Amino acid sequence: MNFHHIGIVCKDIEFATKEYLKIHQNSNLSEIVFDELQNAKLRMITNEDGLRVEFIEGPSFTKMLIKGISYYHICYSVKSIKVQIDMLIKNGAILVSDSKPAILFNNKKVAFLFVSYGLIELLEEE
Repeated sequence: MNFHHIGIVCKDIEFATKEYLKIHQNSNLSEIVFDELQNAKLRMITNEDGLRVEFIEGPSFTKMLIKGISYYHICYSVKSIKVQIDMLIKNGAILVSDSKPAILFNNKKVAFLFVSYGLIELLEEE
């Protein structure tokens, strides 16, 4: 597993982007896309040093934001999503969302699991 990005939830993706760019001025922005499977707007921001941050806006995340929580997940790229899911479950992870296509990543498969240090997303690289 290789680090890919961190996911941050926000109330307003445009506002969050403007605030982020005040500090990280030389970042590259993806277009904002709507993912029907997550019922969320998404944007990937890549910092000058290569760090990627995904902003996520949607009704499913309102409770987190009310509680003051914006950190959502850490994402790892993997060669085989099925192999990694099986290995993680064998080691105590809980599958939250089985693999499905993700529009932000050109319909590559993603899956979400709870592990000892929080929620992780797996992104299958081909």
